[in-house]
Amino acid sequence: MSNNNYPHPIIAREGWPFLAIAIILSLIATAYCALWSVPLWIISLFVLQFFRDPARVIPDQPNAIVSPADGRVIIVEKAHDPYLQREALKISVFMNVFNVHSNRAPIGGLIKQRWYFPGSFVNAAMDKASLENERNALWIRTKEGVDVTCVQIAGLIARRILCYVDQGDGLFKGQRYGFIRFGSRVDIYLPTDAVPKVSLGDKVSASSTILAEL
Repeated sequence: MSNNNYPHPIIAREGWPFLAIAIILSLIATAYCALWSVPLWIISLFVLQFFRDPARVIPDQPNAIVSPADGRVIIVEKAHDPYLQREALKISVFMNVFNVHSNRAPIGGLIKQRWYFPGSFVNAAMDKASLENERNALWIRTKEGVDVTCVQIAGLIARRILCYVDQGDGLFKGQRYGFIRFGSRVDIYLPTDAVPKVSLGDKVSASSTILAEL
């Protein structure tokens, strides 16, 4: 097992401004009236837990596809990959507001293409969210020539998809590459001969849980 020894903050950098504002407001309220400050401290704790970003141990197994997100498995099925126009094994992970929202690469490889689509914000747990919601998709090709599509999808509350990589960049398995704020989903499309290792309803952890084997 490995964690690849890359720098990893305890709190995601995307949350630093939100946490700073929440704490400053809580401190100001406390100075005037401790009772009035209670709701603000509760909000601060919520922001702290939402933007937590713990380091993860990443399986060394070369053919393992790891989860790109924390959450619950809501889809494991054969489906059409709308990005590479192929039949594929589709696995979807739904993140609620209490999950860690950093997104990590499911496999190492080269980003062959990136697509971004503005869209609506229906409940990310619904099937139509895959094609109707705002989304950001990466086509990753491994050194063995295997194609994997990884799609960040905004949800009912999520209004901001962040992606820090682009076409031509290399990724290592488990690398932190993006973030989605306040509830969302990630879809993965794999070759049809990939073997799923999770079932509907399973809780998974980003980078640590093996979703499938190639």
